[in-house]
Amino acid sequence: MANCIRCGRQLSGFTLGKKVCPWCRQHEAAQRGELPEDAPQPVIRTPWVRHHESTITLTHVIFGMNAAVFLAMALATQTIMDFPVPDLVHWGANVGALTISGEWWRLVTNIFVHGGIIHIAFNMWCLWYLGELAEQLYGAWTYGCIYLICGIGASLTSAGWHPYVPSVGASGAIFGLAGALFTAIRLGEFSVPREALSGTLRSLGAFVVYNLIFGFAISGVDNAAHIGGLITGAIVGAVVALIAPAREHALRRVAVFLGLFLMLAFAAMQLAHHYGIPLQLRQVQFPRA
Repeated sequence: MANCIRCGRQLSGFTLGKKVCPWCRQHEAAQRGELPEDAPQPVIRTPWVRHHESTITLTHVIFGMNAAVFLAMALATQTIMDFPVPDLVHWGANVGALTISGEWWRLVTNIFVHGGIIHIAFNMWCLWYLGELAEQLYGAWTYGCIYLICGIGASLTSAGWHPYVPSVGASGAIFGLAGALFTAIRLGEFSVPREALSGTLRSLGAFVVYNLIFGFAISGVDNAAHIGGLITGAIVGAVVALIAPAREHALRRVAVFLGLFLMLAFAAMQLAHHYGIPLQLRQVQFPRA
């Protein structure tokens, strides 16, 4: 179905080439003074607003998973500030040498592990806003797939860039959400007025630039994961926008995500080949000296 060129609302199948919805036509007539002030205004659903709000969203679930892991680590280590590196590795940090050697689950687990209270607080603050926006625009299951794909892409980049440095945190996946939203909005995937999203684009750009600069200025920040997540998200957002822009394109989106997961698996194979390690699905047992 066509969309209104003014507000992005979906038009009915009987518009016969008309590109402006009844709401916008009446609104423009009222602005020109052609209608009485008490003229009834037609009510048409705005596609960018969810009308069947769920008490608990997927963003809340992801937030809760991160909080639960952090609480468990705090109880185990008796601290909340900076967890020791051995504990981070024990709880699932992404260490390239271990990950590439067969502990591939670290590509996912590290997304839910954080180094301390300040680390998780900042990441969850970003997730709360970016995640809610992405879930509102994409829908829960598409948003969840994008989040997971971006997190894995960020983890692979980090493992390849510095294979002996532990990496933790949700920021790579969050950067991926920013990249996906940016390209999707630029490609016009969402039926939302351009004016309504111009501020969002500026905010996304500022978020990315500020955090990349901050990451390069402060030691200990994994900018490789940030850049990897951002690039992965930009690719995912563009592919979804071009191939399966509407939520009704569920099968197309499933095919897109399966293809992207296969691409990530191929990237993992190439990474293992680069370091001369046979691809394993379990940890390689290295001989002791």
